[in-house]
Amino acid sequence: MSEGATSAAYWLPVIFIGLMGLAVLVYAILDGYDLGVGILLPMGEEDEPQRDTMIASIGPFWDANETWLVLAVGLLLIAFPIAHNLVLMHLYIPAAIMLVGLIMRGVAFDFRAKAAVGHKLAWDRTFKAGSLTTSLSQGYMLGQYVMGFTPGWQAQLFSAVSALGATAAYSYMGSAWLVLKTENELQARSVRWARRAGRATLLGVLSVSVINPLVNPTVFDRWFTYPLVMFVLLIPTLCFLAFIFNDVLLARMPKSNDRHSALPFTMVVIIFLMCFIGLAFSFFPDIVPGQLNIWQAASATASLKFILVGALIVIPVILAYTAFSYRVFRGKATELHYH
Repeated sequence: MSEGATSAAYWLPVIFIGLMGLAVLVYAILDGYDLGVGILLPMGEEDEPQRDTMIASIGPFWDANETWLVLAVGLLLIAFPIAHNLVLMHLYIPAAIMLVGLIMRGVAFDFRAKAAVGHKLAWDRTFKAGSLTTSLSQGYMLGQYVMGFTPGWQAQLFSAVSALGATAAYSYMGSAWLVLKTENELQARSVRWARRAGRATLLGVLSVSVINPLVNPTVFDRWFTYPLVMFVLLIPTLCFLAFIFNDVLLARMPKSNDRHSALPFTMVVIIFLMCFIGLAFSFFPDIVPGQLNIWQAASATASLKFILVGALIVIPVILAYTAFSYRVFRGKATELHYH
């Protein structure tokens, strides 16, 4: 094999795992907040105007946000087919449950606009249930992945904690989004939701941060080897400081003239980013922890070169469309009307 081919064989899997990581991170942030809004929907009959405003805040975005999930799974399939087969073999049932939740959300979102007035609450409940189902299944799958798909009650318990933590994290993101996009009573209510969800998310992050190195000796060695430990511990430190800063900030909100309303959402994005970097640092270059690295799982080098051309066209287009849509629909959510 030539030196150029060897270089391509090494770097192409790295590039593709980076692109896949970008897709997963963007999905977790963008679909995270609209899942969170769905989880937070209040179900009282008197809450219908607030539910309408909450739905309006995600209406222009929520369907397109799921494009990033499709992109991440597509990249996994075409760039790392062995890993795709191995992961789905272990996660077939929770992945199917997640798809059921996504279908419930899609059906409920459309039908709430077309159903008789007396049935609208039922479809709102379906949207909320679909959001919960999706977030719990994603958190469970993350827990199984972190545990390397090992059997036993310990892995199931960790996955259950991860499911609850992911649900709290999405609720945190969703409530911060509502602080940004809403006004008056709903904004004040969202601030309260954000403080409670933030504290629950912090507990989840701390639980995962403690358990993961204990059950994965390789992860423990990577994080606590001197002198590297002096640098990598900046990641959890920054994450913890972001939690504290956001809690203090939310305690003083809402502010007059809507000051700093975008800051809570920005801080939650930073928290998600720090958590993602921490997970990536823990497991790279493994694509299936303890079983398979990116070079073992990668497609042929010639195939990756061909796929890369398409990826470098498609991903900037999706990014540009996403940025454009958020620019067009910037500002506060208004009263929802169906035509």
